[in-house]
Amino acid sequence: MSRTIPAPQSAAPASPSPGLAPSGPPGAAVEPEHLVVVRSRHPWRWVAAVAVAIVVAQFIHGLVTNPGWDWGTFAQYFTAASVLKALWMTVQLTVYGTVLGFALGIGLAAARLSKNPVLQVVSWTYIWAFRSIPLIVQLLFWFNIAYLYKTLSIGVPFGPAFVEFDVNDVISGMMAAVIGLALHQAAYSAEIIRAGIISVDAGQLEAAAALGIPKRRQFFKIVMPQAMRAILPNAANEVISLFKGTSIVSTMAIAELFYQVQVIYGRSGRVVPLLMVATVWYIVLTTLLSIGQYYIERHYARGSARSLPLTPWQKARTRIRTFLDTATTGRTPTRAGDAR
Repeated sequence: MSRTIPAPQSAAPASPSPGLAPSGPPGAAVEPEHLVVVRSRHPWRWVAAVAVAIVVAQFIHGLVTNPGWDWGTFAQYFTAASVLKALWMTVQLTVYGTVLGFALGIGLAAARLSKNPVLQVVSWTYIWAFRSIPLIVQLLFWFNIAYLYKTLSIGVPFGPAFVEFDVNDVISGMMAAVIGLALHQAAYSAEIIRAGIISVDAGQLEAAAALGIPKRRQFFKIVMPQAMRAILPNAANEVISLFKGTSIVSTMAIAELFYQVQVIYGRSGRVVPLLMVATVWYIVLTTLLSIGQYYIERHYARGSARSLPLTPWQKARTRIRTFLDTATTGRTPTRAGDAR
């Protein structure tokens, strides 16, 4: 007996992807090249952008038209010799505090990661103490250290001294500020460095040890390049915070930027424009530090990505070349090679 086998049903046409509208009649097969791309609309994004632009425009208008800002006085003192000298003092305090603080922080981080319990306890106690005490208290303590110790000596511990120094001659106001900033910074930098080192997978060190790679080479070639990617963002934040935090040494009558600005507006009474002088200088130097942070992070990110994204300068050059090619040839480049 013959048996009839039903013919297989034809598969239903695939529904077009979201945002694509078929150009043929309903039910007909649609070729990919006949699909019409429909742009998605985001009206609320434009509403938010317009609202933000209006607020920014009002703020800029107030900066320009409000006489209280007194931009003439700002221009007079922005590059004044006394302000630039005080700015240089701020930069010096930042550099000394950063270099000494991170140098001591490396030692503290190594002590906390060591297997020696004495070093671990001493490092933990130091970090706990200096993170608990406010910076201004530490600075004032070092500024008045001569009240506790009149002289400093070098010699045999608990024995005779070979050389003695007068504390007032050795620890000046500037030295006290550097010591206070460096010791305070060391406590935070130690934790940043320790966190970066322990973020590296321990399996990589085990594999390196199995290959017979020396420990020194393991640390500098395997651990540090990866740890730096975790250390740099937080370390840069600490440097920027230290740069702005140097204004606190004005309580010690050290002629850094904020102290000098206070002296000037105390004589002239022009508080707002002088505060803007300090503000703009802080913004300028913080921007330079941020640019340096960007390129250092880019350097250590080379091993974590197949290809690094273009820098802002490279993006600007690419857009300029694209614009010039479009203006000369009359066509818009569609590939990366055409934009070069």
